[in-house]
Amino acid sequence: MITTDPSKNCPFQQTVVNDCYDVIILGAGPAGTTCAALLAEAGRSVLVLERALMPRFHVGESLLPRTYSTLQRLGLLEKMQESAFPKKYSVQFVTETGKITKPFYFDEYIPHESSQTWQVERAEFDLMLAHKSVENGATIRSSVHVMDALFEQDRAVGVKIKLKDTTSGNEEVREIACQVLVDATGQSAFLANRLGLKQADPLLQKGTIWSYFKGAIRDEGRDEGATIIMQTEGKKSWFWYIPLSDDVVSVGCTGSMKYMFPGNGSTSDQIFQRELAKCPEMQRRLENAQQITEYKTTKDFTYRATQTAGPGWVLIGDAFGFIDPVYSSGVLLAFASGEFAADAIVEGFKNDDLSAKQLGHWNELYALGLSYFKRLVYGFYAPDFSFASFFRQYPECRNQMIDILMGDVFKPDLESLFKKMGPVVPPSDIDVAS
Repeated sequence: MITTDPSKNCPFQQTVVNDCYDVIILGAGPAGTTCAALLAEAGRSVLVLERALMPRFHVGESLLPRTYSTLQRLGLLEKMQESAFPKKYSVQFVTETGKITKPFYFDEYIPHESSQTWQVERAEFDLMLAHKSVENGATIRSSVHVMDALFEQDRAVGVKIKLKDTTSGNEEVREIACQVLVDATGQSAFLANRLGLKQADPLLQKGTIWSYFKGAIRDEGRDEGATIIMQTEGKKSWFWYIPLSDDVVSVGCTGSMKYMFPGNGSTSDQIFQRELAKCPEMQRRLENAQQITEYKTTKDFTYRATQTAGPGWVLIGDAFGFIDPVYSSGVLLAFASGEFAADAIVEGFKNDDLSAKQLGHWNELYALGLSYFKRLVYGFYAPDFSFASFFRQYPECRNQMIDILMGDVFKPDLESLFKKMGPVVPPSDIDVAS
């Protein structure tokens, strides 16, 4: 389940690639395949280029309820409902003092089936999305090295790629033309890096160590599939606990890069155990569990591009911006940006307008949603801020908090929550490490 051998069953490694498409999308993650599926459904010729063989591993398993509308639009709700993915009804927090807070049950806020979502295995989930885009008429080619984006003056006109025949090992360099180039390359941020658009948030430069376990303690009933966020003593790190199928749980620990990886020769296992000793609730849940994969590490630097789109190009998903993983916003933002971009591109072709203004007209609304997640993350990390104390003072803000936890962030009426929170700033990376 966690490990796959895509070389034996990748359905996209020998796909024939033409010389010209309406739209080329770089990356076959949720953002890219959502955009591809909608564009192909609208009658555009679409090529998706993926560097890896699929299915491929990816972290980020916890979905937010707001993803329901995208899954519904893609026609994938029935497949999700029939899947073995654990159902997620809530998110729960454990404070740095060890207090287990009341779960945020989504259906207490919205009594509709859309309040229930899933904990997914990304290899299977992403492959399902990829197949949907192909079913709609898109072309996907995997095992592709994108060498460069091609421009005429400031307008994107195609890509230069290296195709590898995985059977013979032969490689072919080609140039493929397009009218719109969509970057959905995730944290590789292909275009944003090449165009000098990427700006990191100096206050949210985190590092993560995670692994997968079998036999961990799960709650019962509808709490069995809940995401649990546990802060450690001293609030210098936090753990996620995400139940998956087949009695597997995803467990990760995130903190400041300099705190998590101090450069003193500590191994990932030693660092994980160091932080586990500061989290009694996670110790309890993992006491009799068996670790089934090696530890993995990643840099969770929060960043965003200074520009969403240009003439003939657009950035979506993590290729535009990444928010700290504490609120599981990744797939929701990938879906939303994929939809926004697809609709803007379809409209642009209809009106013969593929300008930066047309392709990126959704940026203001999307950036607002990103800012809400980011400001909530600031509150999570701020040592002198307590959400429990805040909600005791402002109980009317609890529903707005649930809005964000559900992913319903693309609306302006959440601003009053942050006005009442005031300026909440997390410590710098240096402060946390000291």
